[in-house]
Amino acid sequence: MQSIHSLHDFFNLTHAELHLYHMGRRVTPCERELLAELESASSPWPVPWQGKARLALVFRLGEMQDPLIWFLALPLDEQGHLEPAQRDAFLERLLHTLGQSAEAIEKQSATDIDNLMKDNPLAFTPTLPFQAMLHARACADLGLPASEHLEPVEDFLSGQVNTDWQALGLQGIADYSARLNSERMAELAAAIPILHNEVLLSLCYCLENTSIDTAVADALRRRGETEAQAGHLEGLCACIRAVAGAPREVTGAWFDELLADAHACGPDVLAAMAARGWEHLEHEQRLPHYLERVASCEQADFLALVRDLALIPRLRLPVLMLLRQAEKGSAISNRLQAVTAGTTGHQQD
Repeated sequence: MQSIHSLHDFFNLTHAELHLYHMGRRVTPCERELLAELESASSPWPVPWQGKARLALVFRLGEMQDPLIWFLALPLDEQGHLEPAQRDAFLERLLHTLGQSAEAIEKQSATDIDNLMKDNPLAFTPTLPFQAMLHARACADLGLPASEHLEPVEDFLSGQVNTDWQALGLQGIADYSARLNSERMAELAAAIPILHNEVLLSLCYCLENTSIDTAVADALRRRGETEAQAGHLEGLCACIRAVAGAPREVTGAWFDELLADAHACGPDVLAAMAARGWEHLEHEQRLPHYLERVASCEQADFLALVRDLALIPRLRLPVLMLLRQAEKGSAISNRLQAVTAGTTGHQQD
């Protein structure tokens, strides 16, 4: 048998049935080749989150009936490449526990394999909405039925059955979001204006991991503006995050409108844009406007937001160029000087 030097090798050589999912910025399917490229150091990780490549690995080995799930956060360097030490230690433990051959590994019980996650520095626990969305997506991809919580959500959002919103479960909302089609998009767009705030938040936490059409995006934008007028910042930010999965021109138009209003661009709004809408910041005019707003907002953590965006390979060079070319006296230049002065002062202390 060939040697196992990476997680990709492990799953490839054991002929595992494997489904990978991004678990950092959004819960979305992940191509198996991305993991191979990361581990071979041929490409940086495209969507880092907090300096990690966060993954869910849903897999079956041998005769397993039910799939196992590993949540792994692989450390990345400043360039988005894998820092392999912890991955190598996990692989060593994996092979020591399960055996060196594919045949030996396939004979292991699900309990033996799952125990590898105990006291594992790479393991992490996703937020509840992320867990719910992963379960919903994995069930759909594996051809398994949705949870029993889906039907009450379908009844509620269709308006055909008088269902109490308090009876709706997060898993049902996630199942609904993961199975959106044109018919559901239409009923969802109609329901969004009248949803109770708690249902709206749960829905947005799920929709931020999906693609939505223009009608749903427009409804979320209008609802977000209503939430803003009512002083409900959490509702506004939830709508901003959910709209990130809409067509680029739709999301981009709302982002531009928000960035044009200094009063609308508080730290939470700016963080919501970067966390889920980073793809829409890859824009010649929008990115510099965004960085100016971040620099101008005293409450925003300028350094953290800039570092977060600069870790995304497609944004790294544009962000760094804008920082280097910032005109003297501009908000970006002033903020950079303040950061530098603060760092120097701290070192002297």
